[in-house]
Amino acid sequence: MTTITTEPPFAQGGHGQPGSRIARLLRRPEDPAWARPTLLALLAATAVLYLVGLSRDGWANVFYAAAVQAGTKSWKTFFFGSFDAANFITVDKPPASLWVMDISARIFGLNSWSLLVPQALEGVATVGVLYATVRRWFGPAAGLIAGAVLAVTPVATLMFRYDNPDALLVLLLVLAAYAITRALESGRTRWLALTGALLGVGFLTKMLQAFLVLPVFALVYLIAGPPRLGRRIWQLLVGGAAMIVAAGWWVGIVMLTPAADRPYVDGSTDNNILQLTLGYNGLGRLSGNETGSVGPTTRSSAAFGGPPGITRLFSTAMGGQASWLIPAAVIGLMALLWLSRRSPRTDRTRAAALLWGGWLVLTGLVFSYMSGIIHPYYTVALAPAIGALTGVAAVTLWRIRERLAARLTLTAMLAVTAAWAWVLLGRSPGWYPWLRVVVVLAALGAAGFIMSRQAVGGHRARDLGFAGLASAGRGRRLLTAAAVSLAAIAGLAGPLA
Repeated sequence: MTTITTEPPFAQGGHGQPGSRIARLLRRPEDPAWARPTLLALLAATAVLYLVGLSRDGWANVFYAAAVQAGTKSWKTFFFGSFDAANFITVDKPPASLWVMDISARIFGLNSWSLLVPQALEGVATVGVLYATVRRWFGPAAGLIAGAVLAVTPVATLMFRYDNPDALLVLLLVLAAYAITRALESGRTRWLALTGALLGVGFLTKMLQAFLVLPVFALVYLIAGPPRLGRRIWQLLVGGAAMIVAAGWWVGIVMLTPAADRPYVDGSTDNNILQLTLGYNGLGRLSGNETGSVGPTTRSSAAFGGPPGITRLFSTAMGGQASWLIPAAVIGLMALLWLSRRSPRTDRTRAAALLWGGWLVLTGLVFSYMSGIIHPYYTVALAPAIGALTGVAAVTLWRIRERLAARLTLTAMLAVTAAWAWVLLGRSPGWYPWLRVVVVLAALGAAGFIMSRQAVGGHRARDLGFAGLASAGRGRRLLTAAAVSLAAIAGLAGPLA
């Protein structure tokens, strides 16, 4: 299957010289003219969404806010992530996310804005990195769709305005996805090492949750990495070593510091960071045997997210958080795997499908069946994969829209999205009741255009435009632009509202 080639080593300036960094910031020569302005508009809109009215959240999670306050009083408290300035006890997570807020509070003073603005900026950065990752192989349209889906996912809009560790965790996971994408592209060991290091820092943010994508990343590189098998295995070992170093240095210092000289490790029963890692914050979350838990008892520990099962992500407790486009993403995943079934081992379409699809499926299954404490906001970790799969599948299928199967698959993605939005919005019938009708009508309009002759008539196999805006004919361009707008309303109006 044909995929978009990667960008050239440098951009050419007006006289054949390498383009300046400023010129490349404004527009990459290989991208259409609309790409960079649209990206900047997306990032600006995301910043507005995450920053406006931020102070209304006050101190947000006061548990972590108290730890930030303590961290501004003492560098020892800062280092260990203590809950109190007296260094009596830590919070129940590693301190990486606290370090970011601590530094902000030390510079700008402790207040709601210095606490939460770093979280919002991490969200904007996450959208930008996801765009860059998807764009490398599938073009700016796919990257913009991926970024927009992530930006307006309700749980993302919550967690990037809040002081829990999840904002930094998601940014690190998307950065790691970018690094593994570069490794799959170039076969260079340094990108595997960077992937491992980023996941290691993710461990220092929220422990074992950062490693949910680890088997996916390793398997994808083992399958699709450019070098020979022996070298791919060696490179993965290097990446694993980088991860251990990045995660282990802080753990090692905590373990080697005498208990009398450091705070008690919260969430553990024996003041041991490894017991916290494997118990309350690790395997205990899967089994429900959470010794050291300060939450519900084992029997009711799943009350926050509903009972375990394959439908948990779509339940009343969790459905409205991140599931809006999961059905479309799954259909897109199956389509990408089918289209690339006979492609070479290093095919990028299949590699991307395995990367983002593996992220979504494995993390989703863990969240669905874990018996320990789970909060609905954990689903923010699914948003990048949902966005990437949606963007990649939509653009890939549009580029082969002369095939009836591709148009039918796009129509199916629209149909399930509108149907599921109808269900989710119907759970709050008094909240914008007209929105359900708008979503369904928009989906019908977009689907009608996709299945029409107008959609196929202007097809060009290498079209890089937004859904064929470069197609011949003013009338067709207007129809295509209208169809794209209707598809965006059908997919994003519900979560955006």
